[in-house]
Amino acid sequence: MDTKLSILQTAFVLLCVGAMAQENIDPSRFTGERWFGLYLNKGKVGFMQQALSLGEGGQVYFTEEGTFRMNMSGVKQEMKVSSVRVYSQTGELISIDYTLVDLLSTTEFHAQVENNQLKLVKKMAGQSVERYLPLPQEQLKDALKFQLWMMKKPKVGDELVSFLFEPLYEQELTCISTIIGTEERLFNGVTTKLYKILTKVNILNLEQTSYVTEDGLVLEDIAGEIFTMRLEPKEIAKDISYSNDVLVSNAAIVDKPIKQPREREYLKLILNGPLKENHLFCDERQQIVAEGEKFVFTAKKVNAETIPKLKFPIQDEEVKRWAEPSSFVQSDHPEMIKTVKEIIENTTDAWEAVQKICGWVKENMKTSYSAQLTNALDVLKHREGDCTEHSLLFVGLTRAIGIPAREVAGLIYVDSPKPGFYFHQWAKVWVGKWIDVDPTFNQPLVDVTHIKIGEGDIIEQIKLIPLVGRIQVKVGED
Repeated sequence: MDTKLSILQTAFVLLCVGAMAQENIDPSRFTGERWFGLYLNKGKVGFMQQALSLGEGGQVYFTEEGTFRMNMSGVKQEMKVSSVRVYSQTGELISIDYTLVDLLSTTEFHAQVENNQLKLVKKMAGQSVERYLPLPQEQLKDALKFQLWMMKKPKVGDELVSFLFEPLYEQELTCISTIIGTEERLFNGVTTKLYKILTKVNILNLEQTSYVTEDGLVLEDIAGEIFTMRLEPKEIAKDISYSNDVLVSNAAIVDKPIKQPREREYLKLILNGPLKENHLFCDERQQIVAEGEKFVFTAKKVNAETIPKLKFPIQDEEVKRWAEPSSFVQSDHPEMIKTVKEIIENTTDAWEAVQKICGWVKENMKTSYSAQLTNALDVLKHREGDCTEHSLLFVGLTRAIGIPAREVAGLIYVDSPKPGFYFHQWAKVWVGKWIDVDPTFNQPLVDVTHIKIGEGDIIEQIKLIPLVGRIQVKVGED
């Protein structure tokens, strides 16, 4: 179980968007660098540098470099994210270079404007994939968002739109920012007026609150109410230790241990926190029902005898798309196909194949907490990681033989380091009906302590960001 940095990156992306109107820009007045401390629920987890510089021919370079450092159940982790956006002298986007380096791998994206479209090259797991996408609307003014907007002396209620192409999602984000108020803070010993700006992004279901001076200086950005970027002197921004254990600090610790959590037939919990309608999953195994300001969770163990016999590859049109490869699940790769055929041998029944794949992943993966942007092919090569890596590999192998599978996220109960519910990832597969499978714990049918609050790819799991560290759980009576 873990809080994945790949999801937290999304909050980092959101912190870098804003809004302003079209106008002629003199970028030389904005050159220089700024440093920010990065905080997760008040615990420091990294730092970031932003810089604007001018190149030959008047080109403008906007650079962001972020470093995440954290303790994950006693294991020190580090991940670096860098982005270089290049604009022409007149403000048009020329290129984007995006790099993510973690303990096991490097993922690179290069986007280049060519012939009125965007050529995107992605390098991941030793493969290079090329795509052509529509020309983004993003311009230099979107990188200088608040500086330009504040020059216009906006008023409370003013609203503007900006654009940001995000290579990680392979699409452009549309951002709507609204000034929702003003306040005064002490900054550098001087009482300073700040604009409070709320930004919403079209596809991420996240909100960013920014506090900006009248000169356009961002003092603080808060994404999803849990991830904060705060302006700091360079020495203070880079001063970070590994004392913040993100697993424990963001878990829902319970007041009493749960007896026999893996063998139980039934479980009732009372949940409190900012759960929304899209987090309330109800199916054969679990129910989450709102009762006033609290939520009642109940779960029962699924009987394996109720799973139908079904041969694969599965051709059901309603679920077939979940058997297709994706950017982070390279189920069509020869190594993925070769491996899964060796695992299932002569099996033709989908449920039997799922059980074999689940057991193989558990047996062949080394469990370690990892701060990384993961993909299934890299996991197959390294065979190491936490619940995210286990689940991605399971989904990749399952799709490789035509069984639809998806990633699932939520919480699971464990006794250590402290009894409580920790953020976790597992999978769901279609074997005539959707069932939840947890390869990390070698559970072809997950136990009743799994609380599902999100499912799908990384964009869908972004919806969990506002919940990290903000859910409380009370164990109900048997």
